[in-house]
Amino acid sequence: MEHEDLSGKIRRLTGVNVRECYQCGKCTAGCPVAERMDLPPSVVMRMLQSGDAASEEVIVRSLSIWLCLTCETCYARCPMEIDIPKVMDYLRERSQSEGKVNHKARNIVAFHKAFLDTIKRNGRLHEVSLIVDYKIRSLKLLQDVTLAPVMYIKGKLSILPEQIKGKKGFARLFKGQFKKRKS
Repeated sequence: MEHEDLSGKIRRLTGVNVRECYQCGKCTAGCPVAERMDLPPSVVMRMLQSGDAASEEVIVRSLSIWLCLTCETCYARCPMEIDIPKVMDYLRERSQSEGKVNHKARNIVAFHKAFLDTIKRNGRLHEVSLIVDYKIRSLKLLQDVTLAPVMYIKGKLSILPEQIKGKKGFARLFKGQFKKRKS
């Protein structure tokens, strides 16, 4: 079997063809966090197109994939309609599964996991669960501790999570996250 490069895996697993990018730079120009990234979106796309194993390793270990807000500004601006946020999601999952998460992204990963776990458990976001889970994962136990009582008194925090109907059906969404969308 022929070796499949990362761009091929991305296309097969997400349906996104990064090779369609012609490097116009609109993704990077519109990205609200590009200046903080070690690899701006257009550079990530070019490195993926190269098929170079060393470039793929740099991408999977980069901070950029964790800084991406998945705000979809890049997607909206892209003349080729390349779903870069979907690519970044795949790259984050790959980075985690291979144990190659950038050390500077530790708190971002803690929040990412806490957010997804509360959605998986409840079917929707429950802020208190998210905060507790994040605090435990990040060890930032006392950061912003005085905000919680104020938010609770103002009715902004609910102690018990709301549950959605059909949680089993909802759980299927988290299986096969990167399957191609059927058009």
